[in-house]
Amino acid sequence: MCAVKKQMNEDQRQNLLDTLKQRFEQNEERHEKMGWDNVRLKLDENPEKLSVLHQMEETGGEPDVIGYEAETGMFLFCDCSKESPAGRRSLCYDRSALELRKKNKPESSAVDRAAEIGIELLTEEQYRLLQTLGEFDLKTSSWLETPQEIRERGGAIFGDCRYGQVFVYHNGADSYYAARGFRGILKV
Repeated sequence: MCAVKKQMNEDQRQNLLDTLKQRFEQNEERHEKMGWDNVRLKLDENPEKLSVLHQMEETGGEPDVIGYEAETGMFLFCDCSKESPAGRRSLCYDRSALELRKKNKPESSAVDRAAEIGIELLTEEQYRLLQTLGEFDLKTSSWLETPQEIRERGGAIFGDCRYGQVFVYHNGADSYYAARGFRGILKV
């Protein structure tokens, strides 16, 4: 991943840590028994990840911890905004789809923007996990990491939640909509 490094000043850093702590404490159901002090320690050990979380926050993602990988000792931060992050919408799926589009090209692609931020698109499995922690994408949808065999045929997958059900569906990878963005995941 080729994340664009944006320097944060001390006020921005402290404001972000305060925001993350408050969100963490207000949403205990997403990360029971993990403890903010453990998360804060990991963030202090990996300051470059804080810059990524800052970009997630700045683009409307509202990142929060949704899991812990015991085998790697890493916390999983995910975009937990109710709707697909507002600062990451109207994007086709990837660079190839963007280049194939002849007219009305979007500004960028979900895969490119994720790489710029320093995150990965959610997999279908991660998206379904997120949906067990609340109701997300009730009015929007989010591009998901697409299996290669689907992508080779010109498609890409996205998820949303309608009628109390999580749906994963497909579209041409070159399509883009004002209500479709992407959610990312970051391991810290």
